Amino acid sequence: MLDFKEIELKDKDWIEQSFRESDLQGCEYVFTSVYIWRKIYRTKVARKNGMCFFQSGADGHYRYALPTGNGDLKEAIQLIMDEAKERGVKFVMRGVMEHQIPQLEEWFPGMFTFDLRRDESDYIYTVKKLSTLAGKKLHGKRNHIHRFQDTDDWEYQPISQSNIADCVEMNREWVARYVEEGDDSLKEESEAVMEAFSHFQELGLEGGMLKRDGKVVAYTIAEPLNSNTYVIHIEKAFYDVQGAYPMINQQFVLHNCQEYEYVNREEDAGDEGLRRAKLSYYPDILLDKYNVTLKEEE
Repeated sequence: MLDFKEIELKDKDWIEQSFRESDLQGCEYVFTSVYIWRKIYRTKVARKNGMCFFQSGADGHYRYALPTGNGDLKEAIQLIMDEAKERGVKFVMRGVMEHQIPQLEEWFPGMFTFDLRRDESDYIYTVKKLSTLAGKKLHGKRNHIHRFQDTDDWEYQPISQSNIADCVEMNREWVARYVEEGDDSLKEESEAVMEAFSHFQELGLEGGMLKRDGKVVAYTIAEPLNSNTYVIHIEKAFYDVQGAYPMINQQFVLHNCQEYEYVNREEDAGDEGLRRAKLSYYPDILLDKYNVTLKEEE
């Protein structure tokens, strides 16, 4: 069996190396994503034969991630299939993209079912689109930004050790305003956000904030995902500050992403409001992902 262990900050270098070797565009293929959500999803990691393996879940309900690294992918998938069999659990592998399905069917003919997970599809946009917001479809975004800019006393700042506490305080206020009692998903997100703030430098994160009248009204946290794509992990703004969300989106891309081709703004997790917001930018790529399940033996 694979030797799964808790994910620690000291694992960052070798896990990121495995992601670079696979060079995938999904938002989960960056160390920050697996680290800040590890407690919530109960994710553990293992490595063998040049490959990186993730297992999420507990109590007999597990999901395995598509292995990454420079080893033999077919052999690695067989390893986690054997792992699931030894544990006596159903084999489910997440994060498989559509272009990878034909290869899996060739390697394991007739053995899998493929289930599209629309809630986990990534919204990917060109850097040019998010920088310019050109065209009729994005006219409304430009108008919201102009409304924000009508106030003279605003500024954009990169997040640094000297001002990160201002973002933490803004996030606390955002949670107090908008997270209702019993809203477990936003509470879990808040835990992940605080992990990102607490280990901002160690995780190699970058970010930006908008200030109005000297107060933080929006921020974003992000980093390079692969050779041509940036990933936005977290973005928050006060809803009553008109234009704050499109403004922080555009300003960060203008300041940090110009050497990249795409920006991955992650999934909508089935939230209808978030889905409408992400679709309103007309994604250039909707990166669908599938769960791969081993068919029951007859």
